[in-house]
Amino acid sequence: MRSSSFWPPRRTRDRIAAELYQKRNPDVPWLGQPAIAALSDLLRPTDRCLEWGSGTSTAWLCRRVASITSAEHDPAWFERVRSLLDQDGLRTGVVRLLSTDPQEEPSASPYVRLIDEFADGELDVCYVDGEHRAACITAALPKLASGGMLVLDDAHGFLDHETVSPHSRQGLGPLDLDWASFEELVSDWRLLWTSDGFSDTAIWFKP
Repeated sequence: MRSSSFWPPRRTRDRIAAELYQKRNPDVPWLGQPAIAALSDLLRPTDRCLEWGSGTSTAWLCRRVASITSAEHDPAWFERVRSLLDQDGLRTGVVRLLSTDPQEEPSASPYVRLIDEFADGELDVCYVDGEHRAACITAALPKLASGGMLVLDDAHGFLDHETVSPHSRQGLGPLDLDWASFEELVSDWRLLWTSDGFSDTAIWFKP
């Protein structure tokens, strides 16, 4: 990553603000403040959630929804998050340690195929913040209920959207054909794009 000393003043300021917010709020997900505020308003205590990529977001979501299943590929991180859930007595959160292989065919990996444990229309929230994001987010589409939310962290690195965040795809188009295909599939979904000037989070709502 390019040193912040070469960033325009606004980007440097946004980065510092984002880092300060995380330090002052260590229990919130590693998302920008606008995304956290939006999810705080939108999540319901009856929601059933699937998450790819566990972390502080797992416990945070667990406190706000009826249940959450989280896929994790890193054994050490898996143990850390599972211990955190146990310490906080969050019984409705389940973390699964799953392989991301085969790397050459992500959609066939156990990590992505966790989605098959859910019926079409069964999930209210799918939160994508881990490995094989294009495969995960595409596999999630039929599993979401009408009105359900699809959340993509660091969306600026995968999709072309107006933003001031660094390292974005703005003006470049989607990252690859998989992301272009996904974008077409959700072209008629309502989109809420949030940014703190350093990272972006996209939230789609299924019709």
